[in-house]
Amino acid sequence: MTLAVRYTAARTLDTAPAETRRPGPGEVELAPAYVGICGTDLHIFHGDMDARVRVPAVLGHEMSGRVLRVGAGVEGWAPGDAVTVMPLRWDDSCPACRAGHQHICRHLDFIGIDSPGAMQQRWIVPASTLIRLPETLALDRAALVEPTAVAVHDVGRAAVRQGERVVVVGGGPVGVLIALVARATGADVRVVEPSAHRRLLAEELGLSVWNPADDDVPALVGEWTGDAGADVAFEVSGAAGGVDTAVEVLGVRGRLCLVAIHPRPREVDLHRFFWRELTLVGARLYDRSDFEKAVGLVADGTIPAERLISKIVPLTQAPTAFEALEGGGDVMKILVDCTDDAQGAAV
Repeated sequence: MTLAVRYTAARTLDTAPAETRRPGPGEVELAPAYVGICGTDLHIFHGDMDARVRVPAVLGHEMSGRVLRVGAGVEGWAPGDAVTVMPLRWDDSCPACRAGHQHICRHLDFIGIDSPGAMQQRWIVPASTLIRLPETLALDRAALVEPTAVAVHDVGRAAVRQGERVVVVGGGPVGVLIALVARATGADVRVVEPSAHRRLLAEELGLSVWNPADDDVPALVGEWTGDAGADVAFEVSGAAGGVDTAVEVLGVRGRLCLVAIHPRPREVDLHRFFWRELTLVGARLYDRSDFEKAVGLVADGTIPAERLISKIVPLTQAPTAFEALEGGGDVMKILVDCTDDAQGAAV
């Protein structure tokens, strides 16, 4: 028997036996090892994505694991290979795909949202989604490759350059990863985060952090930049106040990269966009090159993945992990251990 974590209704998860089958042509069967819980998973848990998610839905798309079996026609992969998955399937025919932007396909299947995800003991995916991991990289740390790929893509979309001053509004897992990737690019980075726990962790990672509840962030940016303003701001908080801060700190011709998913329209100071000739850039998901770069950043320690993992729980305790993450401020990343040994389940 293999187990899976399933979303069945708002704020309702269960752990139930999962259907198994052999991988078909072009597919591989994986044994997920660790699966991270992200903000999108929490949105699903809260019922915010019921119009999109088909229940019962197996969640999870931040993962690491090993190949178990390969289907007909699959080359280059063998049982035992350490992998992560770029969880995207596209139609290759819509205007976005034809333009080379498959990751924003109009009919994108985001695996783990639109189709069954990784929070199960056996998982079948297209071989085309596999990303190879070095054997020297611990699988728990490798579960952070996917969110690191998000950060790599975001920093690339914002075209961050060496020596630029960057403000990251929101110091959760993705915000900290963006700050670390931007710093590795050579930028001078500041993080804005209200949670004391997250501020402390960011500071321990060598990042400079401001508390928006106590600090006058625009004034501090002025002091830091000689009143020039930041070159780039990343909005990762998902809050209206975060949008205001991200816009206000930018200097002339600054770039605002929108990373957070805002569930409702926000008011934006468009006069400031006009007056300073600001640029707004959207950033969604990643492509294969982002993933491959992320593997390298996690493997070489540029991303100290082990410092971002707050807790690892067995698959059967995943529902309580979702509840723990709702508080937000006292945890960063919780991983679900999907290995057979962690569950005591016979396969």
